[in-house]
Amino acid sequence: MDASAPPPGDERRILSEQFIHAVSGLFECLGRAIVCLDGSFRVVHASDGLDALAGPDAAAAVVGRPAEALFGAELFGTDGSLRRALAAGERREGWGATLALGDRAPRLMSLSAAPIGGVESPLCDPRVAYLLVLRPAVDASDPQTAPPTLFSGMVGRSAAMIRIFRLVQDLAESDATVLLSGESGTGKELVARALHLESPRRAGPFVAVNCGALPGELLESELFGHVRGAFTGAIRDRVGRFEAAAGGTLFLDEVGELSLPLQVKLLRVLQERSYERLGESRSRAADARIIAATNRDLAREVAAGRFREDLYYRLRVVPIALPPLRARREDIEPLARHLLTRVAARQGRALILGPDALRAMLEYPWPGNVRELENALEYAVAVCRGQTIHRDDLPAELLTPGPAARNAAPGGGAPAASDATAPAGARDERAAIEAALAAHHWNRAEAARALGISRTTLWRKMRELGLDA
Repeated sequence: MDASAPPPGDERRILSEQFIHAVSGLFECLGRAIVCLDGSFRVVHASDGLDALAGPDAAAAVVGRPAEALFGAELFGTDGSLRRALAAGERREGWGATLALGDRAPRLMSLSAAPIGGVESPLCDPRVAYLLVLRPAVDASDPQTAPPTLFSGMVGRSAAMIRIFRLVQDLAESDATVLLSGESGTGKELVARALHLESPRRAGPFVAVNCGALPGELLESELFGHVRGAFTGAIRDRVGRFEAAAGGTLFLDEVGELSLPLQVKLLRVLQERSYERLGESRSRAADARIIAATNRDLAREVAAGRFREDLYYRLRVVPIALPPLRARREDIEPLARHLLTRVAARQGRALILGPDALRAMLEYPWPGNVRELENALEYAVAVCRGQTIHRDDLPAELLTPGPAARNAAPGGGAPAASDATAPAGARDERAAIEAALAAHHWNRAEAARALGISRTTLWRKMRELGLDA
Protein backbone atom coordinates (compact mmCIF):
# COMPACT_ATOMS: atom_id res chain seq x y z
CA MET A 1 0.00 0.00 0.00
CA ASP A 2 1.29 3.44 -0.93
CA ALA A 3 2.35 5.15 2.33
CA SER A 4 1.59 8.52 0.78
CA ALA A 5 -2.03 7.60 -0.02
CA PRO A 6 -4.66 8.89 2.41
CA PRO A 7 -6.64 6.39 4.52
CA PRO A 8 -9.88 5.16 2.84
CA GLY A 9 -12.10 7.37 5.03
CA ASP A 10 -10.05 10.48 4.29
CA GLU A 11 -9.99 9.61 0.61
CA ARG A 12 -13.79 9.54 0.54
CA ARG A 13 -13.94 12.86 2.36
CA ILE A 14 -11.51 14.45 -0.11
CA LEU A 15 -13.48 13.09 -3.09
CA SER A 16 -16.70 14.36 -1.55
CA GLU A 17 -15.29 17.83 -0.96
CA GLN A 18 -13.95 17.96 -4.53
CA PHE A 19 -17.32 16.85 -5.89
CA ILE A 20 -19.24 19.42 -3.85
CA HIS A 21 -16.78 22.13 -4.88
CA ALA A 22 -17.26 21.24 -8.56
CA VAL A 23 -21.06 21.18 -8.29
CA SER A 24 -21.01 24.47 -6.37
CA GLY A 25 -19.00 26.05 -9.18
CA LEU A 26 -21.62 24.99 -11.70
CA PHE A 27 -24.41 26.53 -9.61
CA GLU A 28 -22.40 29.73 -9.20
CA CYS A 29 -22.29 30.08 -12.99
CA LEU A 30 -26.09 30.32 -12.84
CA GLY A 31 -26.07 32.82 -9.97
CA ARG A 32 -27.10 30.17 -7.45
CA ALA A 33 -25.70 29.05 -4.11
CA ILE A 34 -26.12 25.65 -2.50
CA VAL A 35 -26.39 24.87 1.18
CA CYS A 36 -26.22 21.28 2.48
CA LEU A 37 -28.00 20.26 5.69
CA ASP A 38 -27.56 17.19 7.83
CA GLY A 39 -30.38 15.15 9.33
CA SER A 40 -30.69 17.62 12.20
CA PHE A 41 -31.14 20.50 9.73
CA ARG A 42 -27.74 21.96 10.52
CA VAL A 43 -25.48 23.36 7.77
CA VAL A 44 -22.56 21.12 6.87
CA HIS A 45 -21.54 22.90 3.66
CA ALA A 46 -22.26 26.16 1.81
CA SER A 47 -20.94 27.10 -1.60
CA ASP A 48 -18.88 30.21 -2.24
CA GLY A 49 -21.80 31.52 -4.27
CA LEU A 50 -23.45 32.45 -0.97
CA ASP A 51 -20.84 35.18 -0.55
CA ALA A 52 -22.16 36.85 -3.70
CA LEU A 53 -25.75 36.66 -2.42
CA ALA A 54 -25.27 37.53 1.27
CA GLY A 55 -21.93 39.28 1.53
CA PRO A 56 -18.26 38.38 2.12
CA ASP A 57 -17.54 35.25 4.15
CA ALA A 58 -21.24 34.34 4.37
CA ALA A 59 -20.53 30.76 3.26
CA ALA A 60 -18.06 30.19 6.08
CA ALA A 61 -20.32 31.92 8.60
CA VAL A 62 -23.31 29.61 8.06
CA VAL A 63 -21.45 26.30 8.44
CA GLY A 64 -22.43 24.56 11.66
CA ARG A 65 -25.50 26.74 12.24
CA PRO A 66 -29.06 25.38 12.35
CA ALA A 67 -31.27 26.26 9.38
CA GLU A 68 -33.83 27.67 11.83
CA ALA A 69 -31.37 30.36 12.95
CA LEU A 70 -30.72 31.36 9.33
CA PHE A 71 -34.16 31.17 7.72
CA GLY A 72 -36.54 31.40 10.69
CA ALA A 73 -38.70 29.06 12.72
CA GLU A 74 -41.64 29.47 10.31
CA LEU A 75 -39.69 27.47 7.74
CA PHE A 76 -37.22 25.36 9.72
CA GLY A 77 -38.46 25.29 13.31
CA THR A 78 -39.77 22.05 14.79
CA ASP A 79 -43.15 22.72 13.17
CA GLY A 80 -41.76 24.71 10.23
CA SER A 81 -43.45 24.11 6.90
CA LEU A 82 -40.28 23.37 4.91
CA ARG A 83 -38.82 21.19 7.63
CA ARG A 84 -41.96 19.06 7.76
CA ALA A 85 -42.05 18.73 3.98
CA LEU A 86 -38.39 17.70 3.71
CA ALA A 87 -38.68 15.22 6.58
CA ALA A 88 -41.62 13.66 4.73
CA GLY A 89 -39.47 13.22 1.63
CA GLU A 90 -41.07 16.08 -0.33
CA ARG A 91 -39.38 18.89 -2.22
CA ARG A 92 -40.34 22.54 -2.46
CA GLU A 93 -39.43 25.02 -5.19
CA GLY A 94 -39.22 28.79 -5.30
CA TRP A 95 -40.22 29.61 -1.72
CA GLY A 96 -39.50 33.14 -0.60
CA ALA A 97 -37.32 33.23 2.51
CA THR A 98 -35.28 35.72 4.49
CA LEU A 99 -31.66 34.87 5.23
CA ALA A 100 -30.59 36.47 8.53
CA LEU A 101 -26.91 36.24 9.36
CA GLY A 102 -25.55 37.96 12.44
CA ASP A 103 -25.71 41.74 12.30
CA ARG A 104 -25.98 41.81 8.51
CA ALA A 105 -29.16 43.07 6.89
CA PRO A 106 -31.58 40.20 6.17
CA ARG A 107 -31.64 39.17 2.51
CA LEU A 108 -34.75 38.12 0.61
CA MET A 109 -34.05 34.87 -1.24
CA SER A 110 -35.87 32.37 -3.40
CA LEU A 111 -35.26 28.94 -1.91
CA SER A 112 -35.74 25.46 -3.36
CA ALA A 113 -35.20 22.44 -1.13
CA ALA A 114 -35.11 18.68 -1.55
CA PRO A 115 -34.12 15.61 0.45
CA ILE A 116 -31.26 13.57 -1.01
CA GLY A 117 -31.70 10.43 1.08
CA GLY A 118 -30.96 7.18 -0.69
CA VAL A 119 -28.11 8.53 -2.81
CA GLU A 120 -25.31 5.98 -2.44
CA SER A 121 -22.05 7.27 -3.87
CA PRO A 122 -18.51 7.71 -2.60
CA LEU A 123 -18.76 11.24 -3.99
CA CYS A 124 -21.52 12.23 -1.56
CA ASP A 125 -20.84 13.34 1.99
CA PRO A 126 -22.79 10.82 4.12
CA ARG A 127 -23.78 13.59 6.53
CA VAL A 128 -25.79 15.49 3.94
CA ALA A 129 -29.53 14.77 4.10
CA TYR A 130 -31.07 17.85 2.47
CA LEU A 131 -30.05 20.26 -0.27
CA LEU A 132 -31.04 23.92 -0.48
CA VAL A 133 -30.58 26.02 -3.61
CA LEU A 134 -30.67 29.80 -3.13
CA ARG A 135 -30.99 32.60 -5.62
CA PRO A 136 -32.05 36.26 -5.47
CA ALA A 137 -35.79 36.61 -5.04
CA VAL A 138 -37.78 37.34 -8.18
CA ASP A 139 -41.34 38.49 -8.72
CA ALA A 140 -43.87 35.67 -8.86
CA SER A 141 -45.39 35.24 -12.32
CA ASP A 142 -48.74 34.11 -10.90
CA PRO A 143 -49.53 35.35 -7.36
CA GLN A 144 -52.49 32.98 -7.13
CA THR A 145 -50.32 29.87 -7.34
CA ALA A 146 -46.87 31.15 -6.37
CA PRO A 147 -45.36 29.92 -3.09
CA PRO A 148 -45.62 32.45 -0.25
CA THR A 149 -42.72 34.66 0.78
CA LEU A 150 -41.73 34.99 4.43
CA PHE A 151 -39.95 38.26 5.13
CA SER A 152 -39.06 39.59 8.59
CA GLY A 153 -42.08 37.96 10.23
CA MET A 154 -44.49 38.89 7.39
CA VAL A 155 -46.09 36.50 4.94
CA GLY A 156 -47.38 37.30 1.47
CA ARG A 157 -47.65 36.11 -2.09
CA SER A 158 -49.58 39.03 -3.60
CA ALA A 159 -47.81 41.42 -5.93
CA ALA A 160 -48.61 44.29 -3.56
CA MET A 161 -46.85 42.68 -0.60
CA ILE A 162 -43.87 41.53 -2.66
CA ARG A 163 -43.43 45.15 -3.80
CA ILE A 164 -43.43 46.27 -0.17
CA PHE A 165 -40.86 43.62 0.76
CA ARG A 166 -38.65 44.84 -2.07
CA LEU A 167 -39.06 48.48 -1.13
CA VAL A 168 -38.00 47.67 2.43
CA GLN A 169 -34.89 46.03 1.03
CA ASP A 170 -34.22 48.96 -1.29
CA LEU A 171 -34.15 51.22 1.78
CA ALA A 172 -31.51 49.08 3.49
CA GLU A 173 -28.85 51.80 3.43
CA SER A 174 -31.24 54.70 3.94
CA ASP A 175 -32.00 56.70 7.06
CA ALA A 176 -35.00 58.42 5.47
CA THR A 177 -38.18 59.08 7.42
CA VAL A 178 -40.99 56.71 6.41
CA LEU A 179 -44.76 57.17 6.70
CA LEU A 180 -46.77 53.93 6.78
CA SER A 181 -50.47 54.21 6.04
CA GLY A 182 -53.23 51.65 6.02
CA GLU A 183 -56.24 50.40 7.90
CA SER A 184 -55.96 49.12 11.44
CA GLY A 185 -54.60 45.59 11.58
CA THR A 186 -52.73 45.60 8.26
CA GLY A 187 -49.32 45.07 9.87
CA LYS A 188 -47.81 48.55 9.94
CA GLU A 189 -45.67 47.79 13.00
CA LEU A 190 -44.30 44.63 11.35
CA VAL A 191 -43.21 46.71 8.35
CA ALA A 192 -41.68 49.28 10.71
CA ARG A 193 -39.67 46.55 12.44
CA ALA A 194 -38.57 45.17 9.08
CA LEU A 195 -37.40 48.64 8.02
CA HIS A 196 -35.39 48.87 11.26
CA LEU A 197 -33.83 45.42 10.83
CA GLU A 198 -32.87 46.24 7.23
CA SER A 199 -31.37 49.63 8.12
CA PRO A 200 -27.86 50.66 9.19
CA ARG A 201 -29.39 51.16 12.68
CA ARG A 202 -30.35 47.50 13.07
CA ALA A 203 -27.95 47.07 16.02
CA GLY A 204 -29.69 49.90 17.89
CA PRO A 205 -33.01 49.84 19.76
CA PHE A 206 -36.46 49.78 18.18
CA VAL A 207 -38.75 51.91 20.36
CA ALA A 208 -42.50 52.08 19.67
CA VAL A 209 -44.93 54.73 20.95
CA ASN A 210 -48.69 54.70 20.41
CA CYS A 211 -49.56 58.36 20.00
CA GLY A 212 -53.25 57.71 20.52
CA ALA A 213 -52.92 55.85 23.80
CA LEU A 214 -52.01 58.80 26.05
CA PRO A 215 -53.36 62.33 26.60
CA GLY A 216 -51.24 65.13 25.14
CA GLU A 217 -49.52 66.21 28.39
CA LEU A 218 -48.47 62.67 29.22
CA LEU A 219 -47.44 61.90 25.65
CA GLU A 220 -45.11 64.91 25.58
CA SER A 221 -43.29 63.60 28.65
CA GLU A 222 -43.29 60.10 27.14
CA LEU A 223 -41.65 61.34 23.95
CA PHE A 224 -39.17 63.91 25.26
CA GLY A 225 -38.72 63.00 28.93
CA HIS A 226 -38.77 65.42 31.84
CA VAL A 227 -36.64 66.68 34.70
CA ARG A 228 -37.50 66.57 38.36
CA GLY A 229 -40.05 69.22 39.30
CA ALA A 230 -41.18 69.86 35.73
CA PHE A 231 -44.78 69.30 36.83
CA THR A 232 -46.72 67.95 39.80
CA GLY A 233 -45.68 64.36 40.37
CA ALA A 234 -42.34 64.66 38.53
CA ILE A 235 -40.25 63.43 41.46
CA ARG A 236 -37.27 62.33 39.37
CA ASP A 237 -35.71 62.84 35.95
CA ARG A 238 -37.15 60.63 33.24
CA VAL A 239 -35.66 59.53 29.92
CA GLY A 240 -38.00 60.03 26.97
CA ARG A 241 -38.52 57.76 23.99
CA PHE A 242 -36.38 59.92 21.70
CA GLU A 243 -33.45 59.44 24.05
CA ALA A 244 -34.19 55.74 24.53
CA ALA A 245 -34.17 55.27 20.74
CA ALA A 246 -30.77 56.93 20.23
CA GLY A 247 -28.81 55.04 17.60
CA GLY A 248 -31.93 53.13 16.56
CA THR A 249 -35.48 53.70 15.34
CA LEU A 250 -38.45 55.48 16.92
CA PHE A 251 -41.80 54.19 15.68
CA LEU A 252 -44.64 56.68 16.12
CA ASP A 253 -47.83 54.67 15.72
CA GLU A 254 -51.16 56.49 15.20
CA VAL A 255 -49.25 59.71 14.49
CA GLY A 256 -52.48 61.26 13.20
CA GLU A 257 -53.69 61.42 16.82
CA LEU A 258 -51.03 63.98 17.83
CA SER A 259 -52.36 67.30 19.12
CA LEU A 260 -51.37 70.42 17.18
CA PRO A 261 -48.93 71.62 19.92
CA LEU A 262 -47.16 68.26 19.86
CA GLN A 263 -47.09 68.35 16.06
CA VAL A 264 -45.11 71.60 16.31
CA LYS A 265 -42.59 70.00 18.66
CA LEU A 266 -42.21 66.92 16.48
CA LEU A 267 -41.67 69.14 13.43
CA ARG A 268 -38.84 70.90 15.26
CA VAL A 269 -37.17 67.57 16.03
CA LEU A 270 -37.35 66.54 12.38
CA GLN A 271 -36.02 69.92 11.19
CA GLU A 272 -33.34 70.61 13.75
CA ARG A 273 -32.58 67.07 14.99
CA SER A 274 -32.80 68.28 18.59
CA TYR A 275 -35.32 68.41 21.44
CA GLU A 276 -35.65 69.49 25.07
CA ARG A 277 -36.90 67.58 28.08
CA LEU A 278 -39.89 69.08 29.85
CA GLY A 279 -38.67 71.60 32.41
CA GLU A 280 -35.21 71.79 30.87
CA SER A 281 -33.73 74.50 28.65
CA ARG A 282 -30.78 72.50 27.35
CA SER A 283 -31.17 71.04 23.85
CA ARG A 284 -30.33 67.40 23.28
CA ALA A 285 -29.38 65.82 19.97
CA ALA A 286 -32.01 63.54 18.45
CA ASP A 287 -30.26 60.51 17.02
CA ALA A 288 -33.19 58.29 16.05
CA ARG A 289 -34.68 57.45 12.69
CA ILE A 290 -38.40 58.25 12.60
CA ILE A 291 -40.95 55.83 11.18
CA ALA A 292 -44.55 56.97 11.57
CA ALA A 293 -47.82 55.14 10.94
CA THR A 294 -51.44 56.15 10.66
CA ASN A 295 -54.79 54.68 9.71
CA ARG A 296 -56.12 58.14 8.92
CA ASP A 297 -56.03 59.93 5.58
CA LEU A 298 -53.48 62.57 6.58
CA ALA A 299 -53.94 64.55 3.37
CA ARG A 300 -57.60 64.93 4.31
CA GLU A 301 -56.60 65.82 7.88
CA VAL A 302 -54.31 68.54 6.50
CA ALA A 303 -57.15 69.94 4.37
CA ALA A 304 -59.38 69.98 7.46
CA GLY A 305 -56.76 71.84 9.49
CA ARG A 306 -56.25 69.00 11.96
CA PHE A 307 -52.72 68.10 10.85
CA ARG A 308 -49.86 70.43 9.91
CA GLU A 309 -48.99 70.37 6.23
CA ASP A 310 -45.28 70.97 6.88
CA LEU A 311 -45.13 68.03 9.31
CA TYR A 312 -47.03 65.84 6.85
CA TYR A 313 -44.41 66.35 4.16
CA ARG A 314 -41.57 65.92 6.66
CA LEU A 315 -42.98 62.53 7.65
CA ARG A 316 -43.81 61.19 4.19
CA VAL A 317 -40.32 61.33 2.70
CA VAL A 318 -40.91 57.67 1.82
CA PRO A 319 -44.62 56.81 1.85
CA ILE A 320 -45.64 53.14 2.06
CA ALA A 321 -49.33 52.26 1.79
CA LEU A 322 -50.34 48.84 3.13
CA PRO A 323 -53.33 47.35 1.33
CA PRO A 324 -56.21 45.86 3.34
CA LEU A 325 -56.51 42.09 3.41
CA ARG A 326 -59.66 42.15 1.25
CA ALA A 327 -57.57 43.75 -1.53
CA ARG A 328 -54.97 40.95 -1.48
CA ARG A 329 -57.06 37.85 -1.07
CA GLU A 330 -54.31 35.59 -2.42
CA ASP A 331 -52.50 36.26 0.88
CA ILE A 332 -55.32 34.90 3.06
CA GLU A 333 -54.44 31.21 2.74
CA PRO A 334 -50.67 31.49 3.42
CA LEU A 335 -51.33 33.97 6.22
CA ALA A 336 -53.93 31.71 7.82
CA ARG A 337 -51.65 28.67 7.69
CA HIS A 338 -48.69 30.64 9.02
CA LEU A 339 -50.68 32.18 11.87
CA LEU A 340 -52.35 28.86 12.71
CA THR A 341 -48.94 27.22 13.16
CA ARG A 342 -47.88 29.99 15.52
CA VAL A 343 -51.14 30.16 17.49
CA ALA A 344 -51.45 26.38 17.84
CA ALA A 345 -47.82 26.05 18.94
CA ARG A 346 -48.55 28.33 21.90
CA GLN A 347 -51.09 25.73 23.02
CA GLY A 348 -48.72 22.84 22.32
CA ARG A 349 -50.87 21.64 19.41
CA ALA A 350 -50.36 20.96 15.71
CA LEU A 351 -53.54 21.70 13.72
CA ILE A 352 -54.45 21.99 10.06
CA LEU A 353 -57.12 23.99 8.23
CA GLY A 354 -59.97 22.02 6.71
CA PRO A 355 -61.14 22.98 3.19
CA ASP A 356 -64.51 24.20 4.52
CA ALA A 357 -62.82 26.52 7.06
CA LEU A 358 -60.44 27.87 4.42
CA ARG A 359 -63.35 28.47 2.04
CA ALA A 360 -65.17 30.48 4.71
CA MET A 361 -62.02 32.52 5.33
CA LEU A 362 -61.62 33.29 1.64
CA GLU A 363 -65.23 34.46 1.40
CA TYR A 364 -65.07 36.74 4.45
CA PRO A 365 -64.02 40.40 3.84
CA TRP A 366 -61.88 40.80 7.02
CA PRO A 367 -62.69 44.39 8.03
CA GLY A 368 -60.20 43.99 10.91
CA ASN A 369 -57.51 42.73 8.50
CA VAL A 370 -54.66 40.49 9.69
CA ARG A 371 -55.32 41.21 13.37
CA GLU A 372 -58.89 39.94 12.99
CA LEU A 373 -57.62 36.87 11.14
CA GLU A 374 -55.26 36.01 13.99
CA ASN A 375 -58.02 36.56 16.55
CA ALA A 376 -60.32 34.23 14.59
CA LEU A 377 -57.65 31.54 14.56
CA GLU A 378 -57.05 31.92 18.30
CA TYR A 379 -60.78 31.34 18.82
CA ALA A 380 -60.74 28.33 16.49
CA VAL A 381 -57.77 26.74 18.25
CA ALA A 382 -59.51 27.21 21.60
CA VAL A 383 -62.74 25.48 20.54
CA CYS A 384 -61.39 22.86 18.12
CA ARG A 385 -61.41 19.37 19.64
CA GLY A 386 -59.81 17.45 16.77
CA GLN A 387 -56.72 17.89 14.65
CA THR A 388 -58.48 19.79 11.86
CA ILE A 389 -60.15 23.19 12.11
CA HIS A 390 -63.53 23.14 10.36
CA ARG A 391 -65.99 25.86 9.44
CA ASP A 392 -67.99 25.37 12.64
CA ASP A 393 -64.87 26.09 14.71
CA LEU A 394 -64.66 29.65 13.36
CA PRO A 395 -66.25 32.65 15.14
CA ALA A 396 -69.91 33.14 14.30
CA GLU A 397 -69.34 36.61 12.79
CA LEU A 398 -67.23 35.04 10.02
CA LEU A 399 -70.18 32.91 8.97
CA THR A 400 -72.83 35.64 9.32
CA PRO A 401 -70.91 38.92 8.91
CA GLY A 402 -72.43 42.06 10.39
CA PRO A 403 -72.80 45.53 8.83
CA ALA A 404 -69.15 46.52 9.18
CA ALA A 405 -67.98 43.35 7.45
CA ARG A 406 -70.62 43.64 4.70
CA ASN A 407 -69.52 47.21 3.99
CA ALA A 408 -65.95 45.96 3.60
CA ALA A 409 -66.88 43.07 1.30
CA PRO A 410 -65.40 42.98 -2.21
CA GLY A 411 -67.89 44.53 -4.58
CA GLY A 412 -69.77 46.00 -1.64
CA GLY A 413 -67.44 48.96 -1.64
CA ALA A 414 -65.01 49.34 1.24
CA PRO A 415 -65.85 52.70 2.77
CA ALA A 416 -63.24 55.36 2.16
CA ALA A 417 -62.16 57.70 4.92
CA SER A 418 -64.67 60.28 3.70
CA ASP A 419 -67.56 57.78 3.93
CA ALA A 420 -66.96 57.06 7.60
CA THR A 421 -68.85 60.20 8.57
CA ALA A 422 -71.79 59.60 6.24
CA PRO A 423 -75.04 59.18 8.21
CA ALA A 424 -75.79 55.59 7.15
CA GLY A 425 -72.18 54.47 7.56
CA ALA A 426 -71.96 56.10 10.97
CA ARG A 427 -75.17 54.42 12.06
CA ASP A 428 -73.89 51.00 10.97
CA GLU A 429 -70.54 51.52 12.67
CA ARG A 430 -72.18 52.82 15.82
CA ALA A 431 -74.55 49.84 15.90
CA ALA A 432 -71.71 47.37 15.45
CA ILE A 433 -69.63 48.98 18.21
CA GLU A 434 -72.56 49.26 20.60
CA ALA A 435 -73.46 45.61 19.97
CA ALA A 436 -69.89 44.47 20.68
CA LEU A 437 -69.67 46.58 23.83
CA ALA A 438 -73.02 45.32 25.10
CA ALA A 439 -72.10 41.70 24.36
CA HIS A 440 -68.92 42.08 26.44
CA HIS A 441 -70.45 44.18 29.26
CA TRP A 442 -68.62 47.30 28.02
CA ASN A 443 -65.22 45.68 28.49
CA ARG A 444 -63.28 47.62 25.86
CA ALA A 445 -60.46 45.10 25.53
CA GLU A 446 -62.89 42.23 24.85
CA ALA A 447 -65.04 44.35 22.52
CA ALA A 448 -62.00 45.48 20.53
CA ARG A 449 -60.86 41.86 20.19
CA ALA A 450 -64.30 40.83 18.92
CA LEU A 451 -64.31 43.69 16.40
CA GLY A 452 -60.79 42.85 15.24
CA ILE A 453 -59.41 46.30 16.08
CA SER A 454 -57.02 47.68 18.69
CA ARG A 455 -58.25 49.15 21.97
CA THR A 456 -56.85 52.52 20.89
CA THR A 457 -58.85 52.45 17.67
CA LEU A 458 -61.99 51.43 19.56
CA TRP A 459 -61.47 54.26 22.04
CA ARG A 460 -61.04 56.76 19.18
CA LYS A 461 -64.14 55.52 17.37
CA MET A 462 -66.17 55.66 20.60
CA ARG A 463 -65.04 59.25 21.09
CA GLU A 464 -65.95 60.19 17.51
CA LEU A 465 -69.38 58.56 17.83
CA GLY A 466 -70.10 60.05 21.24
CA LEU A 467 -69.97 56.67 23.02
CA ASP A 468 -67.09 57.43 25.37
CA ALA A 469 -69.38 58.83 28.03
